Amino acid sequence: MFNIIGAIISGLLIGALARFFYPGDVSMSWIATILLGIGGSLAAGLITSRGSRDFSRAGCLASILGAMALIFLGRVLNIGM
Repeated sequence: MFNIIGAIISGLLIGALARFFYPGDVSMSWIATILLGIGGSLAAGLITSRGSRDFSRAGCLASILGAMALIFLGRVLNIGM
């Protein structure tokens, strides 16, 4: 249960930071922001995983960049972002 709550909280933080740093207006709901942050974390984790599950600043930065990439992909594919 704690992992789910942690994923939601970190997804909200990462998604909000990705929306803040992404150039231009990104209008989406808080649920979409949480899902964006979780998706960005998963995408970055798959790309940069080295078997470690520890918290790191580089992992946070990669998660934010992954979420920003998802915003870009959503805009290119015109998926309501």
